[in-house]
Amino acid sequence: MSQERRHNPVMTWTFVVLMLALAATCVWLGTWQMHRLAEKEALISAVDARLGAAPVPVPPAADWAALDLDALNFQPVSLTGSFRYNQTVTVFTSLANARGPASGPGYWVVTPFVLADGGTVFVNRGFVPQDFQEAAVTDGEGNESQVTITGLLRPGEAAGFMTPEPNMSDRIDWVRDPVRLAAMVDPALAPIAPFYIDLPAGPAGQLPQGGETVVEFPNNHLGYAYTWYGFAIVAIVMLGFWYARQRAAGKG
Repeated sequence: MSQERRHNPVMTWTFVVLMLALAATCVWLGTWQMHRLAEKEALISAVDARLGAAPVPVPPAADWAALDLDALNFQPVSLTGSFRYNQTVTVFTSLANARGPASGPGYWVVTPFVLADGGTVFVNRGFVPQDFQEAAVTDGEGNESQVTITGLLRPGEAAGFMTPEPNMSDRIDWVRDPVRLAAMVDPALAPIAPFYIDLPAGPAGQLPQGGETVVEFPNNHLGYAYTWYGFAIVAIVMLGFWYARQRAAGKG
């Protein structure tokens, strides 16, 4: 009985098909990771080119609905308009690897910037330690005359299902999402851009501390590809050992 079970052709072919399917799936996954590697390297190259380019005018409000924000991520832009300091909101963060002297728990200081040609863009003026949050939102005094500024265009951050609701009374949010931030400012500032702007660093020691944009793209696709290809090789080797044992048992 044990000899018949060992050489059952249905079980034999089922095992062979499963192992070959496993190997093929691993090869497919490895190849997919190689495609993702090429895409990620192209993205990194494109972003590097953008960061070194001269600023372009910020897209006008009429174009906001149709923008490809991924294609504009980290694009240097120039904006002409005026800040509304009394509408400033803050976004909690914990700043690591800071370029300036301030770091740790604190807040991004985000102020609406009313464009001369219409519409409002949230501008991330930089980081302040957590003890400065109240001053950031209550100090509404500032020069609101028309200025031209430059910064990096960034797509809004998506809130996860664990993200807390905004603290409306203290003007604190947890993600830089223009839609959520718009709920904390004067509705007359609409339309609000679906992106925000990161300002560059200002004078040393100045708060808010600008220039803290993180330009980082995790790129582990090559390692993942090698892993999947390795699994495919292991599956084929295991199938070979199994087949050799089956042949040896059959001769026995």
